[in-house]
Amino acid sequence: MSETLSPVLPDSVDAAARIVLERACRRKLRLATAESCTGGLLASLLTDVEGAAHAFERGFVVYSNEAKAAMLGIDPQLIESAGPVSEAVARAMAEGALRKSMAQVAVSVTGFAGQGAPEDEPGLVHFACASERGATRHRERHFGDIGRGPVRIECMREALEMLDEAL
Repeated sequence: MSETLSPVLPDSVDAAARIVLERACRRKLRLATAESCTGGLLASLLTDVEGAAHAFERGFVVYSNEAKAAMLGIDPQLIESAGPVSEAVARAMAEGALRKSMAQVAVSVTGFAGQGAPEDEPGLVHFACASERGATRHRERHFGDIGRGPVRIECMREALEMLDEAL
């Protein structure tokens, strides 16, 4: 069980994190995260599971467009043209995290956890998972206007599922 997030974390998400970390350990693979709307919660969870956290290599919290460009090497023009919450940027984030780390599998999350600008859809989130062994995969989810906390929990669940599939 995770220690820090356990009071608010559903048991199913905690169990998913444990499974992902155990599989990564067995396969001697390291994981990386690139997070925007989750603000590092996924990295926190992956480092909070005792005995398996060494499978986590590093996390990038890239909330601003500038951080996405500086830390992950994403072309600012891509962010401008596609938008920071898009399939193209989610893919670039996962691939950038893979390139800028020593991990073999990286997952990214970018979206609107709550109310954004009037034209932004609350709960719209793009995920991508990149690995050294295959093509980068993408998912788009519409969680709805359920609140920042619940969207972030669902994001962790989805990202863990993608990592599990990649392992």
